[in-house]
Amino acid sequence: MYDIIPAFLTAFLITYFAIPSIIKVAVEKNLVDEPGERRSHSKSVPTLGGLGIFAGLIFSTTFWVPFHEQPSHLQYILCAFIVIFLIGAKDDIIPLSPSKKFAGQIFAAFLLVYFAKIQLTSLYGIFGIQAIPDFVGIPLSIFTIIVIINAFNLIDGINALSGTIGCIICGTFGYWFYCMNRPDLAIIAAALAGALIAFLRYNLAAEIFMGDTGSLLIGLTAAILAISFIQSNITYVNEQSVRSVPAVTVGILIIPLFDTLRVFTLRILKGKSPFNPDRTHIHHLLLDLGFSHLQGTAILGIVNLLFIAVVFQLQWIGTLPLFGIVISLGAVLTGIVEYALHRKKKNKGYV
Repeated sequence: MYDIIPAFLTAFLITYFAIPSIIKVAVEKNLVDEPGERRSHSKSVPTLGGLGIFAGLIFSTTFWVPFHEQPSHLQYILCAFIVIFLIGAKDDIIPLSPSKKFAGQIFAAFLLVYFAKIQLTSLYGIFGIQAIPDFVGIPLSIFTIIVIINAFNLIDGINALSGTIGCIICGTFGYWFYCMNRPDLAIIAAALAGALIAFLRYNLAAEIFMGDTGSLLIGLTAAILAISFIQSNITYVNEQSVRSVPAVTVGILIIPLFDTLRVFTLRILKGKSPFNPDRTHIHHLLLDLGFSHLQGTAILGIVNLLFIAVVFQLQWIGTLPLFGIVISLGAVLTGIVEYALHRKKKNKGYV
């Protein structure tokens, strides 16, 4: 278990020293994100930060994870990392069509579900359903992975948000896997957290963005940890086991998942495609209220930590009741932000 700290430090150092070179190359080759109507920045910023995150994550994971303990699983996780990296890097340099990105995500998810066995096998009694067969579990697992991947991609709209939320999620899952004596998953979580913290050193100053490469990698890793967290509470039952685990998992991932659900619902109610981009994400609302990028990230990070504390404290009440509390609390907090923004616009005569 002592490999967890070296894994964190290894990923941190590789990413920390790789980012300046990536910034230099991106600027020289004009691989930057330009300001625009939906952009939250006012200057050209390099977008290849995900390369540094990937370098730290893949090297540290390969070096420190004990492959001799679970070789058949970990090699496919690494393959999925590489697939998502290639998709993200290509899209950051020359934009890919949505269909090609989606196809690549399905392939990465299939590798994880079919070969690495990162698969949902139970609904934990939701709607009275316990165990589910493979013909249900495999597509459900692939769908879950794709949702989480894209949820992180969608919240990557202000400086440090995806990286901060990714660190919180990796820290939460990583600590639990450490307590459950799962060094492979704990090391993966620690490696990504180390790479993200190093990246944030540059991202906080808006020197570089992570791009799709970074956000897709965070989403994929979060999906791996989330599904493994759910399944581990079936396989390894002890004093560290979590009750109402599906609802607890949603609480841990609340910011990307709830914001995606909210935005998609609003777009559909307005008669628009759920994939039609706009400025209705919660981080956009905070910016419109006058908060800076750093303040908005801090607020959402604190909210995510609040939800994590709530779901772990209330895990004993049952999955469906806890789901209800999580969704209701998310709706109330979002409603407060929307109401404050409405009042601000009204006072300025916009409405």
